[in-house]
Amino acid sequence: MFVVTVNFVIVPERREEFAKAMYEQATNSLDLEADCHVFEVSVDTDNECSFFLYEKYTDAAAFNVHLESRHFIDFNERVTPWVESKTVRTWLERTS
Repeated sequence: MFVVTVNFVIVPERREEFAKAMYEQATNSLDLEADCHVFEVSVDTDNECSFFLYEKYTDAAAFNVHLESRHFIDFNERVTPWVESKTVRTWLERTS
């Protein structure tokens, strides 16, 4: 599996809007992308403007399909002005 982690820090005045958009994005990814297996959204217990995403795809090509999807493009265009910082990392899941 191909794993993606994302850390977002959102401007405080847009936190609620971002959370709503992020949960919608997670649902769309799981419902519309056959190769998206996990899309978890977490919020930092010490900073409610800090979000952590944990996503799992069949492979890197499936993640690229995600990045090219209409729902991702729309989400990204909408939330980018609200983002103070964003860090994306990719991983290969090892089972042994």
